[in-house]
Amino acid sequence: MKYLKLKLWVFLPSSPHHRHTEKTSAPTCSTWKDLNQNRPAPNSYELFAKGYEDYLQSPLQPLMDNLESQTYEVFEKDPIKYSQYQQAVYKCLLDRVPEEQKDTNVQVLMVLGAGRGPLVNASLRAARQADRKLKIYAVEKNPNAVITLENWRFEEWGDQVTVVSCDMREWSAPEKADIIVSELLGSFGDNELSPECLDGAQHFLKDGGVSIPCSYTSFLAPLSSSKLYNEVRGCRERDKDPECHFETPYVVRLHNFHQLAEPKPCFTFRHPTKDMNNNRYQCLRFSAGCNTVLHGFAGYFETTLYKDVTLSINPQTHSAGMFSWFPIFFPLKQPISVSRDEDIAVRFWRCNNGKKVWYEWAVTEPSCSAIHNPAGRSYTIGL
Repeated sequence: MKYLKLKLWVFLPSSPHHRHTEKTSAPTCSTWKDLNQNRPAPNSYELFAKGYEDYLQSPLQPLMDNLESQTYEVFEKDPIKYSQYQQAVYKCLLDRVPEEQKDTNVQVLMVLGAGRGPLVNASLRAARQADRKLKIYAVEKNPNAVITLENWRFEEWGDQVTVVSCDMREWSAPEKADIIVSELLGSFGDNELSPECLDGAQHFLKDGGVSIPCSYTSFLAPLSSSKLYNEVRGCRERDKDPECHFETPYVVRLHNFHQLAEPKPCFTFRHPTKDMNNNRYQCLRFSAGCNTVLHGFAGYFETTLYKDVTLSINPQTHSAGMFSWFPIFFPLKQPISVSRDEDIAVRFWRCNNGKKVWYEWAVTEPSCSAIHNPAGRSYTIGL
């Protein structure tokens, strides 16, 4: 079933004791065809990802660039993400407002990076579900998205929601929030600068206030994929700078690849926090399960929205049916041969100079690679 998804050519060997004829191979061919015809129907994630398999995409930079309406529309179709956010706000409201105070205690909730309003709608549904009162500020810097938010407020939300057209890091809030809600996570968790954004907005939060999400962790796993390596190399051959494409991470629907070991946690961030230093370093070790070639690393994330309400693209804990995020791929300039049971050691850095953030990575076992993207020479994320 795994290989059928790759649409490979399949060669069926005959018995060495007789000639391979249509008659002798018929039962095996029939079994193979039955397997192919009886494959499970594609799930929502596979349907959404159709056509994007092993297609390299540049990660979004929502702080530097205003997202297009079509991008918002794709994210808003996710059947899992916003129901989980609704559940997180629902549980948070029940914990913060006792039953006897539900008519007098109005919780102030700020949606930071409101986009076109799906988190505002999820929060309003949660308030109705919990039978609690909410006052919402929807903060968004994209002027095109703000127009949609104002329409929502005029047609549906009313005075319960205040729309704020401003970068959250520059806004002077008229009051402090009981709850702040955001969806600033990228495929590697922190790669769309959620830590820096939420650190800058943390002064909005009351003492004892809640951030949703409250924590997130990135994960890494070594992988072998000549397909992805050749895709990156193809980009290099079309460009005058041969280094930059192998020093850039890519968002990609991983398809034709072999993961060499289970993912391990890399960087963790928590909110609210007293530690505003978001630079990180991690050395991870993996044991290869076979003789293979290392072409790079797959990146994933897990996040805790509130208590036991989570979202994940880590294959071990993936939120079934969620398609808002594809994994991220960190390539290697030179593939590295790895023997069975040999250790793979990789070192990852997250760096910040106040104007931009970038990652650096290098393999140190079983052999040493170059340090990729030193000082952010090929890829940075603008603050």
